[in-house]
Amino acid sequence: MTSNSTSSQESNSFSMDDFAKALEKYDYQFEKGQVVKGTVSQHTSDGAYIDIGGKCPGFLPLREAALEQVLNIANVLPLGEESEFLIISGQDAEGQVTLSRRQLKLQQAWDNVMEKVDSGANVKMRVTGSNKGGVTGEVEGLRGFIPRSHLMEKDNLESLIGQLLSANFLEVDRERNKLVLSQRQLARAAAMTNLEVGQLILGKVVKIQPYGVFVDLNGVTGLLHIKQVSGTRIDDLNTLFKMGQEIPVMIAEIDGVKNRISLSTKVLENYPGEILDNMTEMMATAAERAEKARNKLTNEE
Repeated sequence: MTSNSTSSQESNSFSMDDFAKALEKYDYQFEKGQVVKGTVSQHTSDGAYIDIGGKCPGFLPLREAALEQVLNIANVLPLGEESEFLIISGQDAEGQVTLSRRQLKLQQAWDNVMEKVDSGANVKMRVTGSNKGGVTGEVEGLRGFIPRSHLMEKDNLESLIGQLLSANFLEVDRERNKLVLSQRQLARAAAMTNLEVGQLILGKVVKIQPYGVFVDLNGVTGLLHIKQVSGTRIDDLNTLFKMGQEIPVMIAEIDGVKNRISLSTKVLENYPGEILDNMTEMMATAAERAEKARNKLTNEE
């Protein structure tokens, strides 16, 4: 045997050490918190085995298959389907890890919600249930809640089940997995965009307090403070206004940060105290007084 043939045999030999080293290249080290891709290889009564490229397939418990409750895992993860999974338990003695698709989806859902929170975007919630406090539903894959006080429909909450409600964020707590929304606040914000300082608008008295009158302006409420009712002192607002009464008011101030609208009838007066002397005439001619009133508001600013 020539030296060349001997050298050739040596170069082609593949020892057990070489084989072990080759295997090490494919000995994946999986850790908790890692996101991996895998293919469904087997279904069981309590989950599925997922081929993630290691020595041993990962196991996906049934409860970790999806955000919603799953009775038959084959319905959400058919054999041969590839998907991403989150490792929620490190390798055991046999190298097997526990996987979760639910927790990965949960992380992604919260990421989407936080992006919307940061951008100030609104969301839609599909109502799935109701209780005395409000309604629950699904928002971006998460469980959301709208309190009764923040719903447009406060009486028949069961009628809202199945509906898709537009809302904005009231409370977002990722640590506690808590998502509270407001339909009323969104409606108010939308209504406020149609209002401007100096605008004359017909509203309805919805509450009378010692310090002022709350007036509904087509879905958004403004405050007519007692000092903005007239240029003279008003002792009792109940002598001038009644619940449900329609009155023309001027938009005196819009505070978007505090979500507050200030109203005025004082600027509609031709002289201080006119609303006390001849309220009917003053209200009837409010449109003609509007331009003069706007000039007053401008000068006050």
